Amino acid sequence: MKKLTEANQYTEILDSFAWPRLWELFDGGKSDLNLAHECIDRHTGRGEAVSIMFADGHSEHYTFAEIAVTSSQVAHWFVSQGVRKGDRIAIMLEPGIAFYAAMFGAIKCGAIAVPMFTLFGPDALALRINDCHPVMLVTEKDTEQLAADFPELKIVSPDHHFWQTMRDYPGHYTVNTKADDLAVFQYTSGTTRALPEAVKHTHRAIVTLMIAALYGVGLRPGDRYFCPSSPAWGHGLWHGTFAPLALGIHIASYAGPFKAERMFQALDEFNIDNMAAAPTVYRMMKNTGSAKQYSISLKKASFTGEPMDSGTAEFIRTDLGAEPCSMYGSTEVGVIIVNYPGVSDYVVRPGALGKAAPGWIVAIVDDKGNRLPLGETGEIAVKKKGGWFCVKDRGYQDEDGYFFHGGRSDDVIISAGWTMSAIEIEDTLMKHDNVVEAVVIGVPDDTRGQVVKAFIVCRDPHATAETDIQQYMKSQLSAHEYPRIIEFVTSLPKTPAGKINRKALKERVPQPTTEEAS
Repeated sequence: MKKLTEANQYTEILDSFAWPRLWELFDGGKSDLNLAHECIDRHTGRGEAVSIMFADGHSEHYTFAEIAVTSSQVAHWFVSQGVRKGDRIAIMLEPGIAFYAAMFGAIKCGAIAVPMFTLFGPDALALRINDCHPVMLVTEKDTEQLAADFPELKIVSPDHHFWQTMRDYPGHYTVNTKADDLAVFQYTSGTTRALPEAVKHTHRAIVTLMIAALYGVGLRPGDRYFCPSSPAWGHGLWHGTFAPLALGIHIASYAGPFKAERMFQALDEFNIDNMAAAPTVYRMMKNTGSAKQYSISLKKASFTGEPMDSGTAEFIRTDLGAEPCSMYGSTEVGVIIVNYPGVSDYVVRPGALGKAAPGWIVAIVDDKGNRLPLGETGEIAVKKKGGWFCVKDRGYQDEDGYFFHGGRSDDVIISAGWTMSAIEIEDTLMKHDNVVEAVVIGVPDDTRGQVVKAFIVCRDPHATAETDIQQYMKSQLSAHEYPRIIEFVTSLPKTPAGKINRKALKERVPQPTTEEAS
């Protein structure tokens, strides 16, 4: 039977997969395992580990051996500073040697690494610090201001003096962690109005992560892989950093304010053949019109977090040379539906989320938990502990086993008895010649219950009127499936993870008062 990393045909994957076989990918076992060792130290003979494209256009490169040594020195230093097993170490750094050394150093010595987004303001940072109570914050930001804001917190800047001090510590650290010890706290990208959720990961989380890595991203030994998502967020850290490094794969990261042109530069300069990014990233790349100026050799492209419009999908096929592959899941269960990038006998069906990932039973159920027939829309659910666990999205499954997204359960727009798909409406809006980005939501209406409101970014703000958009939509979809309210905007709000922030758009809409709603 083939190794999991050698199975490159759909039938081989289904035949060879078994949950216990995921452990074959690692040095550690169900008792003793260390995430940093699995990602870095055991690969020191492989050469280049990380390439970083910076917003100013320069790049840096680090080998597995360099990161192994520096992270071991930092681990020893953490211990010398009184850091104990289970202590939280917050890391607010852009990708670079300091980030990787601090993160893997913390994990090596049994502490819990807590990545923080570098653009957090004081309120957002305070929410997370007051929640996880780190003993130390490693950052290049204004340490004097941070010290004033958080007087009880030890704040460390990885400056020249810091690195001079690291030379006094050994370049090897003997790890001693259990698979079930906590290794990483990952905060979701919430707003500062409510405490974002801290997802607590153990060292063994790397094992189940391989489902997404092998079948959602299509990672295989020898890939040259680029994920521009910030490692302060789940996609950039787990799918962009831990998973590929654990397989000994060279990764590329991005540091600094987002510039779409740098994405092409990274693909070209680093000879990338596998890329994973949010749909918004691909869309912004498309809008530059710069693809033909670069030498791109992409073979696999994946995305997650939100649906992709058909125009951007076609750009990836024609200009980047790869078939865009969705992967889908939730924080609670992980990735459950994939499109198997790079798998030779798997056919990607345009618009589909994909098929169930190996090891999972996925279905569409009604509001009572009953499995629905093929073609009927309901809740996407996964079999868990003998019952159906709903992942809060709607969809349907076709006769060939492909799943299709029908929108968030709380985003379905029901107007005058009609149930409408926000995804379908957005996709059609994006086909309009003057539309760059578009999002639709349901807003309250006295007559219809809800109506569709669209937020639209245009190439030429003066070239298209509201009635032009409405007439176009009526000609493309059913007569009732058009935005009755349109707001032209210069940009759409994004979460730090790069997704369109629908919550922020909904909060712009006045809601009925309690008396009005009663």
